[in-house]
Amino acid sequence: MTSFSQRGLSRFPVKVSRDRNSSLFLVGHFTQDVIMVKTNTTGYRRGTRYMFARDFRKKGVEPLSTFLHVYKRGDYVDIKGCGAFQKGMPHKSYHGRTGQIFNVTQHAVGVIVNKQIGNRIIPKRINVRIQHVRPSKCRDDFLNRVKRNDELRKEAKEKGITLEKGSLKRMAEQPRTAHFVKTKNNEPQLVEPIPYKFIA
Repeated sequence: MTSFSQRGLSRFPVKVSRDRNSSLFLVGHFTQDVIMVKTNTTGYRRGTRYMFARDFRKKGVEPLSTFLHVYKRGDYVDIKGCGAFQKGMPHKSYHGRTGQIFNVTQHAVGVIVNKQIGNRIIPKRINVRIQHVRPSKCRDDFLNRVKRNDELRKEAKEKGITLEKGSLKRMAEQPRTAHFVKTKNNEPQLVEPIPYKFIA
């Protein structure tokens, strides 16, 4: 027997017990009910009620395109756990991350994913089934830019033009330049706050 000093119940003898779900139960002589102090569960899929849920009108049989896609080593994939398939499901810490394939098996792929542990970022190797990965579009913009730059270099070489330094680099979106605004059928309007009026 021990005493429960919180909530002014220290003068009553209390029996403390724990269950398998790490919830603390306090049973004493001061009441006939059971006081339960809630704690966070430590389950493997804790907090995944909405994470692994299927989208609206996306339940049911998985389309064949998921299984017919060909993955190769070096491809980038987005990890997105599908709650309809429990086998080969990634841990919730990898959900939504992008990784690179290093191994391809009959039903699954091996993915290298960066994971932050303390002050380090460690490349982790995990195996997930193909139902839980999607082809990533993270390099599409880069590859398109490389192709466009090669075409610009080839065109400049044919014309004998020297490209300006930094002309092939990405530029941030610039503000609008100075321009004239026509007022025909577009008269300027004075915008001012409306005075407050009490309506009973």
